[in-house]
Parts: sequence; structure tokens; C-alpha cells
Amino acid sequence: MSEDKSAAENFVDSAKAKINEGVDRAKAAGHEVASHMGDNPVDNAADKAKAVGDRAKAEVHNAQAHAEFNEGKRESTDGDGH
Repeated sequence: MSEDKSAAENFVDSAKAKINEGVDRAKAAGHEVASHMGDNPVDNAADKAKAVGDRAKAEVHNAQAHAEFNEGKRESTDGDGH
């Protein structure tokens, strides 16, 4: 987030972060399923760990999306949009 971004740019960045959040959550779900499918406990544990990492990345992207959205909202209500 930068003070020189317009409201529209902040909203676009927010949308991008939400898309990245969705991708990370989908990857986490895939790793979670894979962790229950394999016969190798080491591989299953690795998939579980990857799922945890992807969920953490999703939470970071969620926080970024909210921050960008709030900044865009502030920019759009201050009257100049910049």
C-alpha cells in the first residue's frame, strides 16, 4: 500500500490478493486430500505440511486484500480518489 495509489489501484490489488488467497486455499485442499491418499507416511506428512503452509499464505493474502480494500475505500471517500 502506497500513498500514491488511486482508489481503483487499491481495489484491483485487493481483488488480486483475494484471487491469490483462493488459489492458496485450493492448493491447501489438494495437499490435504493427497495426505490421506498415499501409502507412504513420510509423503503424507509432507503433504500435510504443504497444506499448512498454503493455508498460512492464504491468510496473508486475506490480510493484504482487506488492507488494500480499506485503503481504496479511504481514497474513494476523501474526495480526490488519489
